[in-house]
Amino acid sequence: MNNTIPATAITKKIVMSGIRPTGFLHLGNYFGAIRNYIKMQEEFECYFMVADLHSLTTHPDTKQLKQNVYRVIAENIACGLDSDKAAFYCQSHVRETSELYLYLNMLAYKGELEKTVTFKDKARQNPDNINAGLLTYPVLQAADILIHRASYVPVGKDQEQHLEMARTFANRFNHRYGNVFPEPHAFNYNDDLVKVPSLDNTGKMSKSENQAATLYLADDDVTIRKKIMKAITDNGPVEKNSTKPDYIDNIFSLMKLVSTKEKTDKYESDFNNASIRYGDMKKDLAEDMVNFITPIREKAFAIINNEEEIKKIMKRGAEKANESALTTMKMVREGMGLNY
Repeated sequence: MNNTIPATAITKKIVMSGIRPTGFLHLGNYFGAIRNYIKMQEEFECYFMVADLHSLTTHPDTKQLKQNVYRVIAENIACGLDSDKAAFYCQSHVRETSELYLYLNMLAYKGELEKTVTFKDKARQNPDNINAGLLTYPVLQAADILIHRASYVPVGKDQEQHLEMARTFANRFNHRYGNVFPEPHAFNYNDDLVKVPSLDNTGKMSKSENQAATLYLADDDVTIRKKIMKAITDNGPVEKNSTKPDYIDNIFSLMKLVSTKEKTDKYESDFNNASIRYGDMKKDLAEDMVNFITPIREKAFAIINNEEEIKKIMKRGAEKANESALTTMKMVREGMGLNY
């Protein structure tokens, strides 16, 4: 007797992730997240969300929201996300998420929400806009994940506390109403996520801050070259096999992302031999960065100017996401006894 399970019967693990439509996507977004999404869409059932509702907690003015949503979609598709393989949708297009958010709020406590690092940071940054949505941000984030009963969530260190809270809410619901949700866990292909340094050695690249030291996927060729040529360097090592200062190591880190191994090795050798010319290195890095970003920028520009295509992508993603959400909410309502 053959006990082998047919490949078609094997259920793929579910992955869920979201990105806020605030600011422009940059090199760090690509190497820290999007590149992994492209790989994940081949191996898992993926739901990738543009978090327009989350953005309202800190950006209540919606005049630019539609254009920002379109840009995020266009840039992700230009990077390689395939709307035929993954559900790429807008958060507000899945109304069941808001219903689940309401139910999960009954399982969340004011004290634990006030202790979250992101709430304290955002409250400090926006003291005149400490709204209830900001306080319950982790609850909505949990609803985004649990609405698809996701097992895996690709997150960085700054979101691990929110993911832990999502597990807490899932377990509280299961304990009170029956086993509906799996525990979501962090997942990435590498233990060490790629962190793309800013060009001025003050941290990592940012969507909305430190713009002169961040390489955006929408930057034109001239801007890319100018930013890289302004990157901090010095007169070079005075002794062979010296230790690289952080700001020099940052330039090598960027080169490893977009340049050939032969080119990177050449400059490593020059540094170790105390003969490196940083001007030449930055010029080479600038051209390689232009060659990397330009195709993404041009493809994204073509997509963002085709509103009909963007709407098709959002509609296709919303249909997949809503099918998943409706299945989950049927289980939730039955578990809670709200099926009368």
